[in-house]
Amino acid sequence: MAATVSPLSGRATERLGDLLVKEGLLTREQLAKALQEQSNTPGQRIGLTVVKMGMVPETEVVRMLARQYRMPAVDLARFEVDTRLLKLIPAELASKHTVLPLKRDGRQLTVAIADPTAMSVIDDLKFITRYDIVPVLAGEYSMRAAIEKHYEANEVHMQSLLQDIAAAEEDDVEVLEAQEDAQDASVLAAQVDEAPVVKLINAILVDAVHKGASDIHFECFEHELRVRYRIDGALAEVMKPPLKMRAALISRFKIMASLNIAERRVPQDGRIKLKVGKKVIDFRVSVLPTLFGEKVVLRILDKGNLTLDLEKFGIEPRAERELMEAISNPYGMVLVTGPTGSGKTTTLYSALSKINNGDTNIMTAEDPVEYNLFGINQVQVRTEIGMTFAAALKAFLRQDPNVIMVGEIRDLETGGIAIKAALTGHMVMSTLHTNSAPETITRLLDMGLEPFNVASALNLILAQRLVRRICSKCKVKYEPDAAEFAGAKVKSTTTMRELKFTDEALDNAKSRATPEAVPFLTNLSLDTTIGELPYFKGHGCDACGGTGLKGRQGLYEVMFLTQTLKKLVMQNADVQVLRNAAIDEGMLSLRMDGWLKVLKGVTTLDQVIRETAS
Repeated sequence: MAATVSPLSGRATERLGDLLVKEGLLTREQLAKALQEQSNTPGQRIGLTVVKMGMVPETEVVRMLARQYRMPAVDLARFEVDTRLLKLIPAELASKHTVLPLKRDGRQLTVAIADPTAMSVIDDLKFITRYDIVPVLAGEYSMRAAIEKHYEANEVHMQSLLQDIAAAEEDDVEVLEAQEDAQDASVLAAQVDEAPVVKLINAILVDAVHKGASDIHFECFEHELRVRYRIDGALAEVMKPPLKMRAALISRFKIMASLNIAERRVPQDGRIKLKVGKKVIDFRVSVLPTLFGEKVVLRILDKGNLTLDLEKFGIEPRAERELMEAISNPYGMVLVTGPTGSGKTTTLYSALSKINNGDTNIMTAEDPVEYNLFGINQVQVRTEIGMTFAAALKAFLRQDPNVIMVGEIRDLETGGIAIKAALTGHMVMSTLHTNSAPETITRLLDMGLEPFNVASALNLILAQRLVRRICSKCKVKYEPDAAEFAGAKVKSTTTMRELKFTDEALDNAKSRATPEAVPFLTNLSLDTTIGELPYFKGHGCDACGGTGLKGRQGLYEVMFLTQTLKKLVMQNADVQVLRNAAIDEGMLSLRMDGWLKVLKGVTTLDQVIRETAS
């Protein structure tokens, strides 16, 4: 016989919202706000509403429902779904009633449900599956995410995207500056110009912009296509278009980017300029031949999202002062280092914007030029025709520049010209790919540059990383376990003094802490241990897509070249000696800056460990 659950006449009639208030998980004011929000979304249950609003962790809502209806409950995050069972329940039914098959034991099928009162659904499932149904409770938010994930609800997502684009005016999405090669385009014109292909690609581009994605990945595999967005540095799958559309979709991207649609053997690069509503957005397009078709990656360059205020990115006051002092000098060199995608170009643009005025001639050589900045002369590097960074630098020196920005120092020739420019009365800014600020010195020396030239030219080196911020809607305090401290290579008894922090750094941390962290930093001092610091994380809500993380934050290691450090450079000192000397003079390493962001309640310890070295 199927296991059924009947609500208890006394306990079950008490409303969930009242129970959450009684348990101290909600205040009456919060419940009123949640009920108001629920009234705006007909059919939505109060449990899902409070979870979406970040008021109560979903685990607590499930625990209350399980106790109220005397039902077993499961945490889907810790449960491995047997994908072979998905065919027993149609996707439409699973989505409509929020049910998910979990496991089968003989004639019994365990099914997760979100609504413990929907007993008629249990009878329907028994009829459809021919199994005895054992219902267990699960959180509705997690259920919806799991159903979308396991049933791969691409058609639903695609339809919603197409409906969104159809609801907009026809001129809301307009391709600017695209040129179609008539001879090449004729090969696939019949497919490419079909409304579904055009609408789907427009929908994907608009959806990615609205979600704040930085990149779109369109990938071809043997039996499927996959579209993924990179949001806040993490890739997430959004849909799987029909495989039969592969050639038409790729060709449509190529036509929009003015590429050769007949060439499928070599990589190609181009740009798409779109007018989305009232905004004009650039997409940098890269097409790469792979085993089962061409992979298309689009970098979204939305100038509206370009923030040139380093304070908003989280640079500490002392580091910002030293950076401003370095770039305000009439000559010398400032280097920004870090891996690809760590925000180096944004930092350089921010620095240039500080000194961009009518009496300064600023010239940049970039590969590629990501954003057009008014008042700055920007040059696109084209290595295939000999327009390299070194060639651009040589030309710049004949253009009466005050400030020169070189996209990257890749070789001895570029480095030598940049050093010479810095020593002859020009401010030079550039980037390198190194792991830390002290390592940048050794990289320059390894290139063959002379130590005395490097010491004389360098004003400052800034190393940076990007970590994900804790979602402000669902942030909660928690206690890390011993394993997390071990991952950070510290003990819970390690003091801030032992980590080489200064009173100035801790005072700045207090003044810039998030509201949740402020009450716990009253007695913060150099003798405070790591175990006494406040730690926060997000438990997942609608605003952050259930990840607990939303937005990004910079970590900065700023090494100002003092006379002491210049002497060490001339002595060809190793990285560790340079690092220790810089910290003794007040530099915050990337890991130290990460600790400050953790105690301020901005990011998680896990994010800092992942992005920085001890």
